[in-house]
Amino acid sequence: MPMLLSADQIRARVNADWDSILDVVKDRIALRPISANGISGEHMRASAQYVADKLREVGVDAQVVQAHDAQGNPSAWEVIGSTVVDENAPTVLLYAHHDVQPVPDENEWNTKPFEGTQQGDRLFGRGACDDAGGIAIHYGALKALGDQLRVNIKVFIEGEEEMGSASFIPFIEAHHDEFESDVIIVADSGNWAPDVPSLTTSLRGNATCDVHVKVLEHPVHSGQYGGPILDANTTAAMLIAKMYDEQGELNIPGLKAGEPIGGLQRDLDEVSMRAAAGVVDSYKLAGTGSLASRLWTKPSATVIGFDAHPVEGSFNVISPETTFRVSLRVSPLQDPHEAMNAMVDFFESNAPFGAQVHVEPLEAGMGWAMDPNCTATQDALESLKEAFGVDPVNKGEGGSIPFIPELQKIFPHAQVLVTGPEDPISNAHSPNESVSVSGLKNDVVAEALLLDKLAQND
Repeated sequence: MPMLLSADQIRARVNADWDSILDVVKDRIALRPISANGISGEHMRASAQYVADKLREVGVDAQVVQAHDAQGNPSAWEVIGSTVVDENAPTVLLYAHHDVQPVPDENEWNTKPFEGTQQGDRLFGRGACDDAGGIAIHYGALKALGDQLRVNIKVFIEGEEEMGSASFIPFIEAHHDEFESDVIIVADSGNWAPDVPSLTTSLRGNATCDVHVKVLEHPVHSGQYGGPILDANTTAAMLIAKMYDEQGELNIPGLKAGEPIGGLQRDLDEVSMRAAAGVVDSYKLAGTGSLASRLWTKPSATVIGFDAHPVEGSFNVISPETTFRVSLRVSPLQDPHEAMNAMVDFFESNAPFGAQVHVEPLEAGMGWAMDPNCTATQDALESLKEAFGVDPVNKGEGGSIPFIPELQKIFPHAQVLVTGPEDPISNAHSPNESVSVSGLKNDVVAEALLLDKLAQND
């Protein structure tokens, strides 16, 4: 069996080709592939074609294919392709997306958002980290390995991730063979810091519902009936208040919680978290346990909408009924439909003063948890350490990336690894988005090392 390539060998190759790798990021920024401007538009087709051309440079038989949504309508421009080096070798699917978020106000940027601008160790531009950096990682890793690539490669570069991936499942179902693989590397997340690597270990699921609260058949005067009859808004507020206990722990029976997947190497910094979120000084963070568990692997419920009369123009009547919407972030250890049922039971069985409460379930999406013990995970952690020179710090995500659990569901035997070029100051989706140049280079080295190690697992 051939010897594994060393980190020094890979880094020398990446350094030699670095300008061309970084140009991929700059070119991607300049293409303005904003899917919100039309996922089936010519600008998105051109973006996909650029990616396909770059992948062909590094040996992938890549092509641009237009997806169709569930109704059969033409949709996003996708890039798929493959290269087979040995039918008996493991197959690795490389995922990234080529679409980016809009730039509502260019005046909020310190640089031109669609011109890659390097300042120190940061390269600024819309999509620099999300996800031109991910495309560059795949391109750079394959370029570094060249004819010493020892795993079969499949690629899927999506064209509508920033729009919710409506065509994702129909496209996979229509191209199942192009996705079948042993390992899936999703380069759409990030590192603990520019110089500290991470695998993303978990994603919370979600369950959303509308809660309808009714106390009267019609509005009545608050002076005449107020006291024995509480308005629907107050009644709903009392119901909402029951969701959490005095410590800020979610108090809905049947919801599961857990500790960070793969163990907690380092907790999140509360000072940094408070500053990033703009928490007022007087507010004490809710909940117990590590901050990481509260954000990654414990459930949380948020009222994201409330039907109430605005303060301006309000008058003295008792509101007869109201509706509020709850977004529940579900532990990656629990099925979201089970969590939804728990939420429905809680609200409908805790109606204050016997008010009529009806819960309307809306959407439910699966969370995801990495297998911390599988060989691919261990190979990834070792590769990250060799590339960055420090131990990785695994991290979860409090939000959801719906296509990852969908991929795992459709291909249950594939090991999914979530990596990426972002870091805490990347500002993805926001003004002054950027990627760490040194961090990106280390990510390229790490993925090349990982692909080489995965060849040993046949």
